[in-house]
Amino acid sequence: MMHPIRILGIDPGLRRTGWGVIESLGNRLSFIASGTVTSDGKKDLSGRLVELHDGLARIVGDHGPTEAAVEHTFVNKDAGATLKLGQARGIALLVPARAGIEVAEYAPNLVKKTVVGTGHAEKEQIRAMVKVLMPKAVFNSDDAADALAIAICHAHHRKSAAGRLARAGAA
Repeated sequence: MMHPIRILGIDPGLRRTGWGVIESLGNRLSFIASGTVTSDGKKDLSGRLVELHDGLARIVGDHGPTEAAVEHTFVNKDAGATLKLGQARGIALLVPARAGIEVAEYAPNLVKKTVVGTGHAEKEQIRAMVKVLMPKAVFNSDDAADALAIAICHAHHRKSAAGRLARAGAA
């Protein structure tokens, strides 16, 4: 007898970290919850990271995911912004790992290709396809929709060779 897998998708960001929880049972996906954890831009970096940590820890405690997936960071021209995003991403990896949850990582292009069918999809296309794949899904931001897309990507790739490579950080 199969049991549903509860997956937490996380789209890390220092200002807004999107999160989405789905259940996967065979080929069936069910929406559980989604939202956005925000940090106060007036606080110093350490205070903002604490806010992200505490918000994600609450979500893990409230929703009890059994697996998690986090989007890889893309490097942009602003090294300082990339470094800060990397620190927020560290929190996104740490929180589920500290709860004993296996964490997979996926490249943004793989997430888009899995959900939309093309690796260069726009935000509007991601939102629309998340609604097509899970009509009951509700999300309060693009970040939450992206997090649901990351969870969907993990549901599709968790048992495949691509999923194993992604979890190993090679994808």
